[in-house]
Amino acid sequence: MTDTTGDLTGDTTGDAADLWARVDALHTWLDRDRPDGGHQEVLLRLLKLSEEVGEVAAAAVGATGQNPRKGTTHTWDDVQAELCDVAITALVALRALTPDPGAVFTAHLTRVTERSLNGPRPTAR
Repeated sequence: MTDTTGDLTGDTTGDAADLWARVDALHTWLDRDRPDGGHQEVLLRLLKLSEEVGEVAAAAVGATGQNPRKGTTHTWDDVQAELCDVAITALVALRALTPDPGAVFTAHLTRVTERSLNGPRPTAR
């Protein structure tokens, strides 16, 4: 693994440290030539999430052929790729809000996991 300004494109180990190094590298790359700064830049990164979610929806519609005018235009691999884009965009946006997104994400994942897996299960009505 290299530093956040180095080339991380060939490393496919996939461990958590590598994930956050890649997120940091993308954050650094985006910040290098940003036209604006501060809160406006963060808000634009948050809005980018909506765009990416829309692309997931379009790919899902295309994979199921639900648009009669277009038919089947995407595959489930396309949907998977778009979901990955959503996750990457969210993690980079999180990095824009905190210098330690890994700790923030892990703490939140722990709370959600404990609440979901250890809480009472809803009963059917």
